[in-house]
Amino acid sequence: MEPGKHIVVGSGPAVMVQLENAHKVYMTGLVPVRALAGVNLNVAKGEFLAIMGPSGCGKSTLLNLIGAIDRPSTGRVRVAGVDLLGLSDDDLSDFRRDRIGFVHQFYNLIASLTAAENVELPLSFKGIAAAERAKRVEELLELVGLEDRASHTPSLLSGGEQQRVAIARALANHPDLILLDEPTGDLDITSGDAILDLLATLNREEGVTLILVTHNPLVAAWSARTIMMEDGRVVEKDGGPKPAPVKSEAA
Repeated sequence: MEPGKHIVVGSGPAVMVQLENAHKVYMTGLVPVRALAGVNLNVAKGEFLAIMGPSGCGKSTLLNLIGAIDRPSTGRVRVAGVDLLGLSDDDLSDFRRDRIGFVHQFYNLIASLTAAENVELPLSFKGIAAAERAKRVEELLELVGLEDRASHTPSLLSGGEQQRVAIARALANHPDLILLDEPTGDLDITSGDAILDLLATLNREEGVTLILVTHNPLVAAWSARTIMMEDGRVVEKDGGPKPAPVKSEAA
């Protein structure tokens, strides 16, 4: 398959993520460990979905399948109409770079680079021209309220500011989908609320599709829909829109 050419299926333009009977089994020595056991899930374009459940229930594995980091043992995973099973490893890498943004609990910024340089990385990997990169970085840092921190390295930024840089980096290539793995887990309550407010604004005003993994029901309350996982299965789905969360007050 030529780079950038993807298999698109007729799952409908309103469906951003579709999993059909997705299983994932890992081998620990000679012992098979079932991480996912037949997950069926649709996520609409522009939706803000939270995934909850105890440690080891399969949340991160599910996020890795959706993020084209891993492949299911059996079943189907489609993102933005693209059947991920039809992609080569190189095409999966291109798909992740161009179509999916990632935000992690511990930011994953490069310590030796400034905020602007960290945001610029995905654009550089894609081969975007220098002038266009500079313009995009400026736009993104302004979007997350860090235009005056562009030249600061991560050690000079607070945890909340580092996570804002990570969000700006995730948005760099105009992704269809942003995946968030405990994005406020390393932040204090006030900083965490500020990050969640930013994400909710991006979802509401920019139409960015968000899938968030969390252990915290107060974090999940910011989403429009929450699903619960247990033993590799989706065991509970809520019915739809929820009232806006009440922001926590600083201690």
